[in-house]
Amino acid sequence: MSYIEQIDKTRIPQHVAIIMDGNGRWAKQRGKERTYGHHAGAETVQRITEDAARLGVKYLTLYTFSTENWNRPQNEVAALMNLLLDSIEEETLMKNNIRFDVIGDFKKLPDEVQKSLASCIEHTAGNTGMCLVLALSYSSRWEITEAVRQIATLVEKGELSPEQITNECIASHLETKFMPDPDLLIRTGGEIRLSNYLLWQCAYSELYFCDTFWPDFDKEEFYKAICKYQQRERRFGKTSEQIS
Repeated sequence: MSYIEQIDKTRIPQHVAIIMDGNGRWAKQRGKERTYGHHAGAETVQRITEDAARLGVKYLTLYTFSTENWNRPQNEVAALMNLLLDSIEEETLMKNNIRFDVIGDFKKLPDEVQKSLASCIEHTAGNTGMCLVLALSYSSRWEITEAVRQIATLVEKGELSPEQITNECIASHLETKFMPDPDLLIRTGGEIRLSNYLLWQCAYSELYFCDTFWPDFDKEEFYKAICKYQQRERRFGKTSEQIS
């Protein structure tokens, strides 16, 4: 029985976040440059985005480029930026009724990339299906630091008291304030860590790690992750008896 047949369509995770890892190692295995793997990975993004939308996922957040990735070799960074421009297929998003958004330090991206992203966000804003979110020039520590600065400024101005700083207050100053926390976090490529990704938001997310490199991560692998998620008991600090 295929994994798609095992999925309970009434219990699809509302928000799936993915760390797309393994592009470079996938290319290296084939005797190619790392950029070859990134191109293959971009094709996987297109496929998994459509698969997630068809399944009924409401938000799909992809860790595309971290703040630490700026430290990679300049030619690889340039190639990634060019690939980003080429891979934003607005026509595909419109055809699938997918809304597009970005989280991260938007201002650090090249002007041409910023304009392309802004145009895609604007043109898909009216779509009512899944929201595809790219985490670009993003890291969780950067995000939380920015939120603390914003809150500190409000306190300094007398517009917020320390007693008003709650979990909800902090969450409302994060990049992800427009969407729910991830139900499921998937990481491909065999590594078992969060790599500075959605640390606040993933406090109670179900974590799924697989050895498959991102370019080889197909719909069956994606459906397998959903099945494994549905086998988990999400207690949020309660006991099994309380949940049942």
